[in-house]
Amino acid sequence: MFLRVALCFSLISIAPAFATTPVDPSRQLIISVPDQKLMLVENGAKVATYPVSTSAFGLGDAWGRMTTPIGYLAVEKKIGDNAPVGAVFHNRRMTGEVLQPNAPGRDPITTRIIWLRGLEAQNAHAYQRCIYIHGTPQEQMIGRPASYGCIRMKSSDVAALYDRVPLGAVVQIIPDRLPKTVQAPPAQLTNTLVAATAPPLNQTHSRGRLQKVAKAPRVQPTSSGVALSALAAPPQHLTQNEPQAQTATGNQDQLGSRESTGTVTVEDMRMGGALAAERKRAKLALNKRF
Repeated sequence: MFLRVALCFSLISIAPAFATTPVDPSRQLIISVPDQKLMLVENGAKVATYPVSTSAFGLGDAWGRMTTPIGYLAVEKKIGDNAPVGAVFHNRRMTGEVLQPNAPGRDPITTRIIWLRGLEAQNAHAYQRCIYIHGTPQEQMIGRPASYGCIRMKSSDVAALYDRVPLGAVVQIIPDRLPKTVQAPPAQLTNTLVAATAPPLNQTHSRGRLQKVAKAPRVQPTSSGVALSALAAPPQHLTQNEPQAQTATGNQDQLGSRESTGTVTVEDMRMGGALAAERKRAKLALNKRF
């Protein structure tokens, strides 16, 4: 799996300029991390629900982390037309091998690849990080976090989904439960919805590090039901030609998964203050002795 990520980076770095696919909001996917389920929505109506697996390493979009990004994304590429169910992909090409569900000792990408592109600053690296919706032979793990950042599905499920999801379909990954009610379809989105462009992989700082993207505000998970129309319609700023940058307000730790972002938390400050006070008391006591 680490080799797959390395190959993804190496190929994208030499690829031509990144061209985005126009967004098509008529079909949408809502992926719930707490539920480990994916809901297919067509024109505002719930069509199907499938079990999935998100990352075993938590949520986020930082480089070098095997985490699942959250927020609004879109289907940028689809790979695997007419491939056999269980077909093994290496470097996004079929190897000719076909695996049965729960084949022992194997964990490759199988059946179909739905490659996602981030639409917000909080998931702008998704395409370069090779975040897919794809099949897996490890179907006994579906229904709980088990991936390396991608969204895993049963091979039969991802084959069925692949045929119903067009390029540009909106994908929303949420730290909340799936909505319980289906309301009127959201207003038709315009095609001006574009990706929050991530820095090209060949543009680096003087120390060879990639430019940083603004962190997204922390989202608190809830267990309450949310209307589908509220989740399906992307935020207003995404319908503009140039998405607004989001302000960093804290660590991207969702549902107990914590990423190291360099931000000092309240707990860190409390602990630092307590240690400083203890050192000061010890110094005063030592001075009194002498």
